[in-house]
Amino acid sequence: MRTVEHELVGLHEPGGRWRPVAAGPFSLLAVALALLPIEPVWLWAALIGAVAATPWLIGALPEARRRRARPHWRLTEDGLERLGPGGLSIVSYERSRIDGLAVTSDDGVLTVFHKFGRNAVGELTAMGMEPLALFVTARRVGMPVHILDGEAADLLDPAADDADGPLTFDEAGLSRDHAAEQRLLDQEAELLAAAHEPPRTTGTAEPADDDEAPRPAPAASGELRLSSPAHLPSPRRIALFGALAGLLGATMIARIAVEGADGFGPRLAAGCWALAATGAVLVARRRVLRAAQVRWTISAERLVVQGRGGTSLDAAEVAALSVGPGLRLDPVSAAPRSSSLAVLAFDHRLRLIARLPAHGLDSFQLAHALDDHGYRVITPGTRPPRTPDYGLDGLPDIFAQVPGGRLVVADGGLGWADAAGDVVLKMPQDRIGGIELLTIAGHAWVRLYDSDGDEFFAAPLSALRISRTDLRETARRAGLPVTDAEYDAYLSAAFHSAVSTLSAPPPEQTEQPEQPALTASTTAATTAPAETEPEELLPEIDLTPPPGPVTAPGVLLDATRRSRIGTYGMSVVLCQVVALLGAVWLGPELGGFAATASWSAPVGLLVGLGGYWLYDRNRSQLRVSSAGLAVVTRRGRVQWDLGRDRVGGVGIDDSTERMPRLVVWSPGGRVVRQVSFPPDLVELRRACERFGLPWGPPDADRPAPPPPEL
Repeated sequence: MRTVEHELVGLHEPGGRWRPVAAGPFSLLAVALALLPIEPVWLWAALIGAVAATPWLIGALPEARRRRARPHWRLTEDGLERLGPGGLSIVSYERSRIDGLAVTSDDGVLTVFHKFGRNAVGELTAMGMEPLALFVTARRVGMPVHILDGEAADLLDPAADDADGPLTFDEAGLSRDHAAEQRLLDQEAELLAAAHEPPRTTGTAEPADDDEAPRPAPAASGELRLSSPAHLPSPRRIALFGALAGLLGATMIARIAVEGADGFGPRLAAGCWALAATGAVLVARRRVLRAAQVRWTISAERLVVQGRGGTSLDAAEVAALSVGPGLRLDPVSAAPRSSSLAVLAFDHRLRLIARLPAHGLDSFQLAHALDDHGYRVITPGTRPPRTPDYGLDGLPDIFAQVPGGRLVVADGGLGWADAAGDVVLKMPQDRIGGIELLTIAGHAWVRLYDSDGDEFFAAPLSALRISRTDLRETARRAGLPVTDAEYDAYLSAAFHSAVSTLSAPPPEQTEQPEQPALTASTTAATTAPAETEPEELLPEIDLTPPPGPVTAPGVLLDATRRSRIGTYGMSVVLCQVVALLGAVWLGPELGGFAATASWSAPVGLLVGLGGYWLYDRNRSQLRVSSAGLAVVTRRGRVQWDLGRDRVGGVGIDDSTERMPRLVVWSPGGRVVRQVSFPPDLVELRRACERFGLPWGPPDADRPAPPPPEL
């Protein structure tokens, strides 16, 4: 058998996993058997249990597990082919007939160019191939590959064939996406550099001589363990719930069989129990599969990754690691899916040797941890900086109609003056309820409030062409209500530091003892400068530490009234459902459903209200101050706090795999804390802007300044 030097195999499940076969049809068959009047009754119950357990028994057979290897794609020196179960070739594109490969940037479809035209093979995600791995492997085997703008439908449109004869690869009607293709070329160049440079070694590096090249930095010693966030509830609890649900269904069917399933009602109840039990077991299995954590153990000698399976790589085999968006197997269907974070491991021959799952991990921490332990890390490139929304749409139309206009304080109010200094728009003082000056993303802003306290205008001062000092001083001289918390805090701190030395008590004058006669040695000792002063002569210095996030003056934000009322209602509804189900379950033994529900429903109402009241009276609240953030309960217990230097951003985390959540980012972009209760986002944003905490995720690239013109 000929050895393949360069081979790229699409991501697929190798087979052998235990999973039920045709669970849905067998569950419906069990329900149908439960409705049939089968005699004797023990045979009826045994058939229901056997049919419900058949999918799991079939899935446990070794022969069935071996046959489940999914078809997958492979790119080698012989060409591109799709392999089915047993390694049989289903679709094949021979290397001698391929003129080139192209990937359309809009839909990610791989297109093969050949001597008779071109053919769309499929999406790279469904094929289980990453763009970087495909690009590098195709170029290694001698196939030209390019990134083209547009979609595959445009590329395959016969109307695009203007020239006579077959369309060659270089005559494709779409222009190349130079940015995406250049990004892949840059990553390939980094892979080539990593494959030919010596590996970074551990230990303490000796200093290099002047005539020698600088030696690589030593790698970090020891092991570092990273893991994705734990799923709540835990997989053990989910599995226990599924097992209890299945056991409960089997117990109820057995009870119905013992009592006698003569009528249609008991048989219908048995069918419902069978369907509920199998459904609960299947749902629990899906939740357990999706709750699996990804654990990394990083050391200078080895990489160990544990997910749905285990992967171990020696550091000597790895030339570079590509950290960025990639693919992963769906935990339920085992089909390739897009992932926000994955790692590709390449060896020194630029072959893809492993796909390492990393979904749920922090990309910043993972990339730096790998680099600190001596691995060469390649990233897809710097993301474009976010353009902040400066709210210029709220500016009056006259602001843009007056060229060279600027904000001024005139006639006891605010106005908009043109280039000649004439005020063309006036806002009287009685309409201004407050002027707030603050800093957003390093730029001075102004917020205007009406007499009712509602915000009606916000814009950066650079767009209004007025400085912060001019607006503050002129507005205060005109008697307008101006709030500049940062400037007032600066003045307070400067005043405190200035008067703290003046308020220190003078040193106490104590009577000095009679000095002895001076000798030569004592004269030399007294003439030498004293190194330290006696403690009695030093002024008392206040060494009280500065206030922290809990003790510093700030704003206490609570959960919204709407969310609290909704949680109250949900608690009551759940307790009422449990009370009614208990009345249905225990009603025949306690005097009937009506009699049992007459006292269980009020008890459920009281339990729902009282239970949530006990929780709500000690609910968590978010404290925002200039010293940082803290979550404290109403009784004063501190759940967590973060100093100002550890807060890089506060805002909503919109993730693709979970619901949006309110989180706190570190300056490096890592999610460090999660706020479990939903406060008022408008009040939280204003509090963060007032106390100097950044709102939104940190931008590691560069902040975009506000536009100078309207």
